[in-house]
Order: sequence, then structure tokens, then C-alpha cells
Amino acid sequence: MLPQDTFIGGSIEVAGRTRPANTVGGDLYDILRLNDNRVMVVLGDVSGKGSPAALLMALLLAMLRTLAPDDLPPPKLVERLNGLVYEQAPGTRFITLFLAIIDLRTGTFSYVNAGQTPPLLRRQSGAVEKLATGGIALGMFDASTYEQAESHLAPGDLLVAYRDGITEAENQAGRPFDEDGLERAVHTHVSSPAPDLARTLFTVVEQYAGNVKLADDLTVLVVKRTDA
Repeated sequence: MLPQDTFIGGSIEVAGRTRPANTVGGDLYDILRLNDNRVMVVLGDVSGKGSPAALLMALLLAMLRTLAPDDLPPPKLVERLNGLVYEQAPGTRFITLFLAIIDLRTGTFSYVNAGQTPPLLRRQSGAVEKLATGGIALGMFDASTYEQAESHLAPGDLLVAYRDGITEAENQAGRPFDEDGLERAVHTHVSSPAPDLARTLFTVVEQYAGNVKLADDLTVLVVKRTDA
């Protein structure tokens, strides 16, 4: 159900990767081309694990792909999704979501972060920004509203959206990989194409954990603007 191929539009590369902790999981990502000039990228997580979370994940993807062609601004789109999740999901379930619409010509993007772990925007200079603007998770209240923020991918910049299974992975000493570990891995492998970086981040986390079983799903979405 999730896109397997790398998206390339102009100088923008997008690639995602996920691995459930159990047979199936509730993490999701999507890459939706809206028109010749814009692409929507999404990463999220359904609360809980196993089949119930996976079913709600599938429902959200279906709703998102149905609404995407309506060309709603990110806050309105997320508000619509929130209302639908509130109506359809059990009261104990909610969904965290990061959604961005990127202009393929300029690298400018608008985003909403609905309770998701803030993605990292790594500048070519090495500076790192965290994208936290938005609101609460989907499905908690029926009339939640969301705030939009804007940013820009310059040539050489990199956006890494990820689930906390990445940063909470523990080694044999019980120490989590943490955001510092993720940032070090991104800095080390920043020159890699988007799909290679996504695979490498998984490898780095798995090597850090060693023989310790990962307790949560691993999911990452990489957006890179090349120098082309």
C-alpha cells in the first residue's frame, strides 16, 4: 500500500522506507504528485500496533488519496482528515501526521505537523531545523484546527521525517539511539541519494541495537533537493 519507488521531480528526490516491529504495523508514508509542479509528502503513525493499527492506517491512506486532488491548503486538508478519523476510528485511537506540499520548481513548501515527531530540516551548511508547527494528533477532537508554516529546500538541503521508533531504538546497555544519533547519521551520509540515505539510516539503527529486538516500527521519509 505504500510507495516503493523513488519520486524524482526536477531537483527534488523523495524516498520512504518502513519496517514494522510485528507482522504488520501502523506507520505510514505517502508521496502524491498533485500536478506537474507540486508533490505532497506524508508521514504518520496510528496509535497501537498490529492489525487494528494497520487497518486504520489503510483507511487514512484511502481518505488522503481521495481528498488530495481537491487542492486544499494543508491546514484545511488536515482538518478534513481529522474530522473523518474522529468519525471512523474507535475513541482510543488517534493518528499523528506530518504533511507537506512542495513546489518542485522552487523548493518552497508548506507543512502541518499534527502531533508528529518534528522532522529534521538539514541545511547544506550543516544547521538543523525542526518542523513542529501544526496542532494535535488526528481523531482526538472533532473540530481541531491546524496552523500552517512555510519553509524552503535550497540546493543541498535535506528533510528527514521519521517515527520515534528510530530515535527510541535501544542498544544492549539500554541507551536510546536518540535525536543526536539520528543527526550524526544524517550528517555523515548527507551526500547519499534519498533512497540510499533512507536505507542507510535503517542500517545504522539496526547496528546500534545489535541483538536487542526493536520494540517499535521503523519508518523514515527523506526529501532531498539536489544541486541540479
